[in-house]
Amino acid sequence: MTEKVKKIIVIFAQAGINVLETMAMVKAGLGKAYIKKDQKAVGDVSGIIGFSSKSGSAKGSMSVTFSEASALGIVGSMLGEEYPEVNDEVKDAVGEMTNMICGQARKDLVEMDMIFEAGTPSVVTGKNHTIRHVSERAILAIPLDTSHGSLSIEVCIG
Repeated sequence: MTEKVKKIIVIFAQAGINVLETMAMVKAGLGKAYIKKDQKAVGDVSGIIGFSSKSGSAKGSMSVTFSEASALGIVGSMLGEEYPEVNDEVKDAVGEMTNMICGQARKDLVEMDMIFEAGTPSVVTGKNHTIRHVSERAILAIPLDTSHGSLSIEVCIG
């Protein structure tokens, strides 16, 4: 991987770890990042957000995919409630965490002269769902592990 790609991975990983710690009081461990070869989600609940430069010449997307257990546990910790199943409140919280992770990462990408404006996140649920990123470039997958289960941040910038 190039130094630029490594720096992008660090920026998004740190944003995910920071949001989980500050918003949900959940510590996350970083797994080994890799290039994802397909569009199949690695979990059950995904927040997805697109972003682009003002000129539209550069665009990308980011997703955060949670296992059902991690979504329920992390959102429960964040909101101080127990959730037996994924409902609208859990989906809203996943969308908000996606927005916060992307926002923090975009702020840090400015150091690399990468300035993006983001859209509104959407949330997709279900076993074996797919995620279509807005660029045809490589998808960087960044796994995180928590006491509630796993999640993965995916980033695609073109």
